[in-house]
Formats: sequence, structure tokens, C-alpha cells
Amino acid sequence: MTASRLQLAFPDGHPGGEVLVFGAGSADDLSPLDPGRTVIRQGMFPDYSALVDRGYKAAPEIEGQFGTAIVFLPRSKPAARADIVSAAARLQPGGVLWVNGQKTDGIDAILKEMRGIHAIDEVHSKAHGKIFRVTPPGGNWLPAEWESRSTMIAPGFVTRPGVFSADGIDPGSALLARCLPERLPTRLIDLGAAWGWLAAQTLKHPGVEVVHLVEASYPALESARENISDSRARFHWADARDFRLPEPVNGIVMNPPFHEGRAASPVLGTEFIAAAAQLLTGAGRLWMVANRHLPYETVLRGHFAKVTEIGGDNRYKVFEASGAGRGGHRQRGRQ
Repeated sequence: MTASRLQLAFPDGHPGGEVLVFGAGSADDLSPLDPGRTVIRQGMFPDYSALVDRGYKAAPEIEGQFGTAIVFLPRSKPAARADIVSAAARLQPGGVLWVNGQKTDGIDAILKEMRGIHAIDEVHSKAHGKIFRVTPPGGNWLPAEWESRSTMIAPGFVTRPGVFSADGIDPGSALLARCLPERLPTRLIDLGAAWGWLAAQTLKHPGVEVVHLVEASYPALESARENISDSRARFHWADARDFRLPEPVNGIVMNPPFHEGRAASPVLGTEFIAAAAQLLTGAGRLWMVANRHLPYETVLRGHFAKVTEIGGDNRYKVFEASGAGRGGHRQRGRQ
């Protein structure tokens, strides 16, 4: 789908000069573009890693000026607007901005908004989506409220557009925090830490000497850095499913994601559980919250000797697991 729209936009191949791409994912076909003259801003670690493996220059933050910028719309409308502003700001005078997306990602609404701001040069429709071009007039031509800004959503906590639970504290994480014992292990990991609220709660408990925040979303991790100034916090931009430390830890908290894009995928939680089992000492403990309908009990018992549901409500369930590696099997990391 993406490839066909890019080919309509660039029928002769690479448009010339350096091209900046915002948000292209690991599965997107970028064949019209020359990898040697293309830079991709990608803040999700798994996509970033896959793009680098494909030979593209990628980074979570980009400097410099470009002749062409292409924005692949994210699902979040505030994040989409912020990406358009950031991409336009990286254009050389006379540079061209393209915006590409599926109908389900809100491309029609963004196109309508952009038409109310400035003339659209070109529009192509293909495969349930659109790609359109605009030549910016220069100056501050986009609405100031579209710019990416940190938003305070709880005392002392900020988020950024498009991150998980950007509008408030996730109720699953809040439930998990209430279920934690008063005294926690010395060495903790928050696996999939988002913008740091849960990790911040663990730092209030006695016994904690270090908390590793592991998060694949760079904007979320940057928010966590703002939210936690405690010297015991360590920040890791990484895929939680592949994350390793030199030595195992004795405690993990996690509220694993269960969506890839728009589709529910319990496999993500399964992979988080397998990773947690490999990160813990045999005596270490895992505390995990999950949506009640997700069938993680069997997976947990495959990796841990003891699994107990210690709390929950009609939406969520909270587990404590111990005896890592002494369950039904010990799954190795992804190949």
C-alpha cells in the first residue's frame, strides 16, 4: 500500500538531494528512495533497528536541512500535526513536504486541515489512503498549537503527543502500583516503562536501590527523563523483548502492551513474560498487570514456578510470579 503511493509521488525514483522521512516503519516499502540519500526519523526502537538493518540512516532525532520531507502519519492526531510541523521546519527554502497515510490514520482529516492553511500541489489516492504534496511558503505558516509540547497530566508528570496513555495515568498501571508490597527488591526493571509513572511509584518504596526504565518509544522515554530526577533511575531506549543486563535483577514490574498498530496481539505480552523470566534471578519476583480477557496465566506458568493473582477488577488482573526458569519451560529470546 505504502509503496504504491510513494511510486505515484515519485514515478522517476528518488527526488534528488537529501530526503527526510518521518515515521516510516520496518514493514514500509521505501523502494523509490535512495537509502544513501535518505534519513529516517523513527522513535520506536524495533522499527529503528529494522530500518538500520535494511541500510537506512535512522535516528530518533534528526538535525539538518532537506530538500524533501515525507511524513508517514502516526495514529495520534496531535502526533501527526507535530510531525508535520517538525518536518516542515527541516526543509530548505523551496523544499517540498509530502504527507502520506491511510484513511484509518486520519489522512482525510489532515488533508482537509492542510487545505485550509495552504494550497495543496498534488494528491494521489491508492490502497485506502492518500499522499499529498505542499510547497511551504516559508515562515511560521503552520498553526502554533500543532507544535509538539510536553503536557502536564499529573503533578510532576509530563507526556508528549502520541505516547502510550498520553492523557493520564493508565488505570492498569495505577492498579498494579496499589498491589505492590511495601518493601520492594533492591534491583528493579520497569519493562515497557512508558513515561515513567509506574517506575516513579516504585522509587517511593523502601529497599529500592536502582530502577531500570526500559522503553521502546523515544518520546515516552524522554518524558520519563523529565518526570524522574532520582539518581537511582536508569533509562534505556530498547525493545523490552530483547533487553538484557550484565547481571540479573530481583524484581520486575510491567504493564505490557497488547497491540501492534491497531490489531490486538497477545503475543506481545507473551514475549514480555519470556523476557522477564530471563532478566530475573531465580528468587526474583515479577509483578504484572494485564487486561482480564488476555490469557496469560498459562504463559506465566510456563516460565515461573509460582504464579498468583494478587489483585484485579472487572477490567484488569494483577499477577505476582516467582521462580523464573522453573516453570513448564524456559523460552529463549527471539531468534
